[in-house]
Amino acid sequence: MVSSSSVRLALVALVTFLVGLASARPTVPRVPHSSRSTPEIPSEDPFYQPPAGYESEEPGTILRQRTITVAFLGLIPDPVEAYQLLYRTTAINGSAIATVTTIFKPTNPKTDRFVSFQTAYDSSATICDPSYNYQLGAAQTDIISSAEQLLLQVYLLLGYIVVSPDYEGPEAAFTPGRLAGMGVLDSMRAVSNFNTLGLSSSTPMIVGTGYSGGAIATGWAASLHPTYAPDLDIKGWAHGGTPANLTGTFMFIDDTLFSGFLPPGVVGLSSSTAYGAEMNPILDSVLTTKGRSVLEAARTNCAVGDILNFAEQSILSTSVQTLGEDLIYDATVQSVMKKNTMGVNEDETPTAPVFMYHASQDEIIPYANASALYDAWCGYGADVKFTTYGNGGHATTELIGLPAAVSFIQSAFAGNTSTGCSSNSELTSLLNPIALGSELEPILVKLIEILDILGTSDSNLENDLELLLDVISW
Repeated sequence: MVSSSSVRLALVALVTFLVGLASARPTVPRVPHSSRSTPEIPSEDPFYQPPAGYESEEPGTILRQRTITVAFLGLIPDPVEAYQLLYRTTAINGSAIATVTTIFKPTNPKTDRFVSFQTAYDSSATICDPSYNYQLGAAQTDIISSAEQLLLQVYLLLGYIVVSPDYEGPEAAFTPGRLAGMGVLDSMRAVSNFNTLGLSSSTPMIVGTGYSGGAIATGWAASLHPTYAPDLDIKGWAHGGTPANLTGTFMFIDDTLFSGFLPPGVVGLSSSTAYGAEMNPILDSVLTTKGRSVLEAARTNCAVGDILNFAEQSILSTSVQTLGEDLIYDATVQSVMKKNTMGVNEDETPTAPVFMYHASQDEIIPYANASALYDAWCGYGADVKFTTYGNGGHATTELIGLPAAVSFIQSAFAGNTSTGCSSNSELTSLLNPIALGSELEPILVKLIEILDILGTSDSNLENDLELLLDVISW
């Protein structure tokens, strides 16, 4: 649930990033106009439909494959080889489902490893799928994927193949962590078996990373790896702004500027691939006319639309559902929410090293929940480093924490991360432009410009949202 979905960040920060893109990337080839085509949206694209009989295939089986052109904002081609795979994964109830993963292969890649980058698309509409938004000519429906695609470039410039799965599955179910975790792990399996990619090992080394909504998928993939996909050679996990406890997150942002993330979360939890069998009977009995309208809008909007539609409103209001605050005490609702709390079960403890980072003043994802997850995993014997950023907010910490996350990923691949648990605090809100080496300096300079736009502790971001809401109300 990343706050960088504001309109200012969308219209100003991304443009700022792109202005300097030529200096941060190799020369971008021009694509003849005649070769461009408008990608079909996922609901109308046959590629997303699994073939008959796919249910009998093993999780991670490749069902379809294609070559694509990826682009920034759908307009500026990214000079990498790119592929998409439709692969078989698993719903919450154990049934077979299929979703898509996108592969970015840089020039002269390291072929014995890859990075799985879980972007925070934070929506319950398939038109927001990153696999769609990454493509040349795609309408930019999900501005978060577009923004984070630029962070993804850091890993490409370091020579890593990068994989970005539609981990929410075929219904774009936002927030069900176990569904997302299995989607991530099966994407890794599919990529490992994709011969066209030219990997030098059938069991390549893998590190997974994600921030905010992407940390739901990353944290749960780390949790489920030991039991669901022990065949994968995962060397580490890096995630920040982690929504470790959905109940805590829901209550934290209800009736705030960011309460617009709640309706798509409810839609995601109640999807048929998640907990629809349990949740829908309750929702059907308590939703008001307004509540049904709110959830229906969340089925078609991406993050920006969701924020604007439901900002400063409460999902616990009786205008939305008749139970009011009693909804959170319903036994079924509590059961579902507990199933989406990381660190509850000892057998769901990461066996690969973990790097977690979080702002102590995070205004969207409660710091206390992330800290509690650190304590739980450490109590179960995991190897975890937890960094607290004392300055900055949710969006700024994704940028400030990037060098540390990248450094951890490099160490994880090298096999020299520390054992046991450790925690530290960082008070800086600055980003060193050469923190990752001179070859990445242009990208980090652009990140610094983004930090200037966001302001201290995301202050400019929140002011812009307030202003935009006032304009809409007027």
